[in-house]
Amino acid sequence: MATPTHDDDTAPDALTLGRRLRHLRKAKGLTLDALGTRVGVTPSLLSLVENGRREPRLALLRALAEALDVTTADLLDAEPPSRRAALEIALDRAQRSAAFGRLALPSVRPSRSLPLPVLEQLVGLHDELTRRDLEAVATPEEARRANTQIRLERQARDNYLPEIEKVAEHMVRAAGYSSGALTHRTVSRMAEQLGFAIIHVDDLPASTRTITDLEHGRIYLPPASIPGGHGLRSLALQAIAHRVLGHERPTSYDDFLRQRMEITYFASSALMPESATVEHLQLHKREKDLAIEDLRDAFGVTHEAAAQRFTSLATHHLDIPVHFLRIGGDGAIYRAYANDGLPLPTDVTGAIEGQLVCRSWGVRRALARRDRTSESYQYTDTPAGTFWCSTQTGSSTTGQMALAIGVPFASATWFRGRDTTERHRSTCPDEGCCRRPSAASAARWQDASWPSARIHQQVFTALPTGAFPGVDAREVYAFLDRHAPTDGARSRRDPS
Repeated sequence: MATPTHDDDTAPDALTLGRRLRHLRKAKGLTLDALGTRVGVTPSLLSLVENGRREPRLALLRALAEALDVTTADLLDAEPPSRRAALEIALDRAQRSAAFGRLALPSVRPSRSLPLPVLEQLVGLHDELTRRDLEAVATPEEARRANTQIRLERQARDNYLPEIEKVAEHMVRAAGYSSGALTHRTVSRMAEQLGFAIIHVDDLPASTRTITDLEHGRIYLPPASIPGGHGLRSLALQAIAHRVLGHERPTSYDDFLRQRMEITYFASSALMPESATVEHLQLHKREKDLAIEDLRDAFGVTHEAAAQRFTSLATHHLDIPVHFLRIGGDGAIYRAYANDGLPLPTDVTGAIEGQLVCRSWGVRRALARRDRTSESYQYTDTPAGTFWCSTQTGSSTTGQMALAIGVPFASATWFRGRDTTERHRSTCPDEGCCRRPSAASAARWQDASWPSARIHQQVFTALPTGAFPGVDAREVYAFLDRHAPTDGARSRRDPS
């Protein structure tokens, strides 16, 4: 179809054009045969055009306009010619969607004999189905599949995303960063570069971490819970990242998880800029004294943030393959990454979350240590080779936890703690390693015990719903109503 002379944003799609053609043809009292004769094409071709299945060429458009005594612009008007035409178009589009196709239901032809109230009801039902699809964006199985796919993609790229690295580095430098820890003032200047002000409030809805008011250019954060409020820098940077990375509203759980991964990566890259962090790491590698605790202290971040940042830069810049593990007090994986061949436990779908790590691995043995004030080190012999790891234990809102960074035996030479004599052997996933009880214990207790299992309530919890999963939209909008500037205040969209 020829490019219209008016702006492309107002150009009609094939369905709208077809419905307008049908409306004009019937207004003239012409049949498909009669109009086809006037313009020199078959009725079947015109039927395809009217049903949005064929886009007419410019010559045919001109001929149709002349035959119907209208201008070409009249045919190319982006607005449906009537309320009924708009509903017919909406029904056609809904019945061509992949979601409708999965239902395996027969289509309803929006002919003139279809009563208008029925047409309105069908369109309303399709709209509601679409809305519910957007709210319930994934089953638990789909969410685990999406999360696994993202993890494998990151592994294939050595967890290094150069595009985000460049954006973060440029922004922090433009905001005045030079070295060391990123200050709160620098983060505020980064927000100001985008036209946003950071505002701390004590009434954020419980379902949110931050809220961005796009209308008035405000990023709402909670108040600092501890002096310095280091976690607030990361929250602010993640809110900024959505704008910098051009994110649209997520349409699937995969979209939501990818966006969360990208904003977390951006915040990490800003808190620990690539140039300064690599310089720190290369210096300590030359001295054979790499340590996550030094990286953490140099940039004023948490131990976990430093460990995850190390996974993004170690392979790309230092040629060191690496693994990262965070487990709970029960030994279950909360978060993990590996590109060094460590045999992470997986379920049948390939997901790692919730899987128990071997009792012989350093990250799990560290939970039994009495002294938890410093990192512990261990070598572990596995079927995939020998690995060294450094583990830091601590507590979270859900209980005990342990964080480990590890590398293959050959790479341990670059790390503090490489001289440890702590060494253990793991044969997992062989259940005889640490899961299966001894034959003597099983014979004694199998029929003489009845333990009461602790139920993990999260297994009964449905995935969060909504365009932004887990967010209570009613609470969010009420919050924005409370905090929005008065009508006299200038909004971010105010061109003045």
